[in-house]
Amino acid sequence: MEGIRVEFDKIDENKKRIYEISKRAIDIIGAGSGLLLLSPVIAIVACAVKFTSKGPIFFSQKRVGKNGKLFDMYKFRSMVVNAEELKEKLANQNEMSGPMFKMKDDPRVTKVGKFIRRTSLDELPQLWNVLKGDMSLVGPRPSLPKEVKQFEKWMFKRLTVKPGLTCYWQVSGRNNIDFEDWMKLDISYVEDRNLWIDIKLIFKTIFVLFGDKNAR
Repeated sequence: MEGIRVEFDKIDENKKRIYEISKRAIDIIGAGSGLLLLSPVIAIVACAVKFTSKGPIFFSQKRVGKNGKLFDMYKFRSMVVNAEELKEKLANQNEMSGPMFKMKDDPRVTKVGKFIRRTSLDELPQLWNVLKGDMSLVGPRPSLPKEVKQFEKWMFKRLTVKPGLTCYWQVSGRNNIDFEDWMKLDISYVEDRNLWIDIKLIFKTIFVLFGDKNAR
């Protein structure tokens, strides 16, 4: 019986390695192709952000990656430059449960920011994060360090995989889902993940990407 168990462990380990290698290949091809094909869109968004509000084109923020490793996540800037300072004044208007902050009509968001958030164009720079290996195309959305500090013990399982551009949360209602249910969806992905699930999530995300009424 011990020998059989060892064989099963080897099979499972080989499957895991094949999955990780295949997933990374899809990430490189997908992110590289996306940056190339969407370069005109990226240029237009960059100009729109630059010429309609004061501040840098890109916004970078420390996020928690696989196994708790910190990395700089990139976005197109969609808020005013002093957004973090204003956040404290808006804390009592938070519409999201748990440590997350979400607000439907957030006054910190610029006019261009509202559009690129609604269409998820603000996330395009994260294709560079995927190409670098900090993120994957599919995986739990990367959390802020201060959010992770408030995780319950069972939630840390989501940090055993690379964070991603999309996961179950992205295609299941996004901001209409409370924090705990969001975490449960992420844990479900971690436990069930395989290439078929990843591919399905990528295609589902494409369909809901532009004009998702739940995006903020």
